Amino acid sequence: MVSRVAATPTRETFAGLGDDELVLWYALIAVSTALFAAGCVRLVRRWHAGRAAGARVHVGRVLLTVATHSWIGRRAGATGLAHAAVFYGFVVLFVGTGILAFQDDVAEPVFGWVFWRGGFYQGYSLFLDVFGAALLAGLGFFAVRRLVGVARLDYERNDGRALTPKRARYRLDDWVFLWSLIYLGATGFLLEALRIAVDRPDFEVWAPVGFAAGNVLRAAGLDGAAADGLREIVWWAHGVVALGFVAALPFTKAMHMLTAPATVALRAATVSRRLPDEPATGYATFADFDRRHLLGLDACTKCGKCHEVCPARAGGMPLSPRDLILDLREASADGITVGLTGGVVPEATLWSCMQCNACVEICPVGIEHVPIINLLRRGLVEQGRVDDQLQGVLEAVATSGNSFGESRRKRARWARDLEPALKDARAEACDVLWYVGDYASFDPRNQRNTLALAGLLQAAGVDVGILFDSERTAGNDVRRAGEEGLFRSLADENIATLARCEFDRILTSDPHTFNTLRNEYPALGAVWQPDQVVHHTVLLGELLDAGSLQIREPLDVRATYHDPCTLGRYNGIYEQPRELLRRCGVELVEMPRNRSNSFCCGAGGGRIWMRETAAPGSRRPAEQRIDEAVALGELDWFVVACPKDVTMYDDAIKTGGHAGRIELREVSEIVAEAVGG
Repeated sequence: MVSRVAATPTRETFAGLGDDELVLWYALIAVSTALFAAGCVRLVRRWHAGRAAGARVHVGRVLLTVATHSWIGRRAGATGLAHAAVFYGFVVLFVGTGILAFQDDVAEPVFGWVFWRGGFYQGYSLFLDVFGAALLAGLGFFAVRRLVGVARLDYERNDGRALTPKRARYRLDDWVFLWSLIYLGATGFLLEALRIAVDRPDFEVWAPVGFAAGNVLRAAGLDGAAADGLREIVWWAHGVVALGFVAALPFTKAMHMLTAPATVALRAATVSRRLPDEPATGYATFADFDRRHLLGLDACTKCGKCHEVCPARAGGMPLSPRDLILDLREASADGITVGLTGGVVPEATLWSCMQCNACVEICPVGIEHVPIINLLRRGLVEQGRVDDQLQGVLEAVATSGNSFGESRRKRARWARDLEPALKDARAEACDVLWYVGDYASFDPRNQRNTLALAGLLQAAGVDVGILFDSERTAGNDVRRAGEEGLFRSLADENIATLARCEFDRILTSDPHTFNTLRNEYPALGAVWQPDQVVHHTVLLGELLDAGSLQIREPLDVRATYHDPCTLGRYNGIYEQPRELLRRCGVELVEMPRNRSNSFCCGAGGGRIWMRETAAPGSRRPAEQRIDEAVALGELDWFVVACPKDVTMYDDAIKTGGHAGRIELREVSEIVAEAVGG
């Protein structure tokens, strides 16, 4: 029998290794480090080929986001917890290895300081064992998950193109990455168990997993010289793979360990709400790319979250945000310098995007899909490669100032019978300047809502004025469609018009217009501040709070509310419309996808002006959304707060086969009914 060792808690790092083996080990470390550095230099050179845009580094954000896993854990459930276990397990083991290297290579030989013993060693052992077990538990979860199969982890394309050899290898790459980590974690515990089986030190009870495993090995008869010989083999097998993992890190999926924190730190605070001003001509080559966006291509972990939430993909259109990013990454790595649009990324893919921001919102590593797609669209517009239907609308906007191609004199025709008449904001000062917007001005169905809102404002005694025929479309969807030149022209004219008016706030019922006036115009020289722009659902709530409006006829209806993308995901306005509806007596039933997870109607990004490109038999996003509402059971209304939503969902109720089962209502109509008129 070998007695237990009772000694000062510590251990020898290179026990049993001769001088020649130590020389070999440090030589391998040098090779691994050199390969790692070469890979990093290769990546940095690729990113450096893009444009320097002076992005701000958000240090606090990246520290908080990485530490809390808030982006990774968003709507992730058990997957988010498993990733946290893997992340913290890996970090603790990596730091633990660094502490050991510092002890052996710096503290003791240089300063004669030995701290890796006693209570420190025991706490160190416990900490690493607990987090090592968490690492393996998390990795086990992901292994089972991949074996069972998850739809968004399938790399099959939805644009009809075959998988390239490189794309087909992604599944293998993912498994190699996963099993490399499992191997390192398992062999680390095996190495610890073999050492304990040989020495049997009492103090190693502080390494509970290794201690228990070592006792199991001894009980199985593996101890003494046999265990000691196997320990050396496992030591090298573990160490060489660990160094190989480090060397391969800049070349494999493990790259996201470096790139993801960087993209989180560099992502624009106004991402998507305000599109980049430059380059005005868009992206045609990788030299045009913002370096931040080139970095984002390499940060993608292929998790498929963006693929899963994309309404274009769900609607049978040839776009997957994940595939688009990977296509660009592969082209960048291959040194492709021309043909990004139409070659690397098909034109139909780019025109499928609704700019709804669902992909950006869910991305755990901060990739800016929407700005990238928009800048690629600008490149197409610059080359004159535009859908003819969209081109017709853009020409109408350029000549008439609105997307309907109507005469400017007709813009305020909806208001001609109002008593009293609305103020002319060009000639008289007003508290609230109402920027009505195209659909609210010209579309007959939307004019009902516009008149309802006008009646509410007058009933509340709001000092409100409009621009009459001087109002032009704010240009949100013009810009989102990639026509930057026309957008700048519209913005310049509108800003100049508003600069001649006296007002305290700007009101609009169109979330698209709201976002542009609030987030983009101030950066282009507008004289107002973002918080001076208000959406009508917020203003109506304020009027109820002030007693200027009173609910006289509470409604008794069940309804569901749809969050407009540019009001919700872009600007965080979720609760005010809901509270407004509750005060009107509406019983709200939430759809499964609500608030930041809302599903786009399909109108955004200029899609409302474009031809359908969905695969035959597909249900449009708006039809899918109505399906989702109807599945909730008996509902009276499908409530919206956006003129384009009115158009899209009114049509979807009819084409989707739900006419008579649910009615479309806009918030203004509901409030007008509840206040008695």
